[in-house]
Amino acid sequence: MEVFVARQPIFNLTEEVFGYELLYRKDKKENAFPNVDGDQATTELIINSFLSIGIDKLSNGKPCFINFTENLLKLGLPTYFRPREIIVEILETVIPSPELIEICMDLKAQGYRIALDDFVLNELNPYTHDLLKLADIIKVDFLFTPVEMREKIEAIAKDLKIEMVAEKVETREAFEAAKERGYHYFQGYFFAKPVIISTHDVPTYFHSYYEMIQNLSMTEPNIDRITELIERDISLSYKLLKLINSPAFRPKQKINSIRQAVVLLGLIELQKWIYVLAVRESSVGKREISQEKIHISLTRARMCEEIEKIRQNRPSSPSNFMTGMFSMVDSLLCMPMDIILKDLPLEEEICEALTGKENQLKDVLDLVLAVEKAEWTVISEKCKELTIDEKDLFKIYAESLSWANELSFGEQLL
Repeated sequence: MEVFVARQPIFNLTEEVFGYELLYRKDKKENAFPNVDGDQATTELIINSFLSIGIDKLSNGKPCFINFTENLLKLGLPTYFRPREIIVEILETVIPSPELIEICMDLKAQGYRIALDDFVLNELNPYTHDLLKLADIIKVDFLFTPVEMREKIEAIAKDLKIEMVAEKVETREAFEAAKERGYHYFQGYFFAKPVIISTHDVPTYFHSYYEMIQNLSMTEPNIDRITELIERDISLSYKLLKLINSPAFRPKQKINSIRQAVVLLGLIELQKWIYVLAVRESSVGKREISQEKIHISLTRARMCEEIEKIRQNRPSSPSNFMTGMFSMVDSLLCMPMDIILKDLPLEEEICEALTGKENQLKDVLDLVLAVEKAEWTVISEKCKELTIDEKDLFKIYAESLSWANELSFGEQLL
């Protein structure tokens, strides 16, 4: 599944990039905001930016302007991100109210900067002036806002020492005029159209977020249960590993299990992202995905884990489960395996097995693949090499299929 984010630079007086506005896009064909729910657009944008593409790749260390709807502001979604990473952009559709003022005061106290998008002065609303006193930046549509309204906004901004962004600057003349009027930043087609950046993501399949949030909210969260829920969901596992590999969290040692990733990320950070994903899912509902591929991935993971457990007569290394689980990620993402693994902090032995290099993990995975394809000669040879009884192998296969089926059935009931 390909995901998209549009990024439009915002320039300062010397025509250097001050920051970027991140914009939701559904595909590459139309570089414009699609007709979708605002909550969905923002949560999709956040997930695609931070988890799929990587905010470091999008921002180049600059602050990113992100639009927040009234509902997402009430849910406290902006506070899930570092104040230096984002500028909270309040949409023009959000009506100033006592609740909004309280939200903005709290954001300011935590160090967030607030921008008012496409600002239009509503002098009849008594809370408009209170909101202006909390704003760091006002964005003014330089193309369509009437001159008289612009002049009022400019005078207020100057009086309150609020920085101004001239939006929809489409000519050199408009740029020069905005500079003369005291604008600090400039955004529009004169400088650059939004550039669409894309990557591939594993679509969401399981919806275990509610149970995970419950576990994470406990006084003593059950890490084993949280790990188990994440391991069932290859989409969430993939996002978790991508996040761990970002500059903010990148581990010194490579990872061989989801449990290790959970511990390295930390329960507070994990809870934040589970919450964001849950909000997104409540907006968009079910997604198209190849259930068969997910079912195969889960079956392989369980088989690899159980085969190694029987061979060693003790709990197997989590590397076996990870190898089986990610053995179809190239098919799910429609990308070469070696390119995918560059963005994941998996230990070398897992990467080698997934790219076809001989090692113990690959030996077990090869046996699992032989069972899938009913390659009886290969199965017999591999069982001898790995000292495993064929009867035990097919018992593991049946139990792994049943386990994956139970998960799939549970998903259908949601």
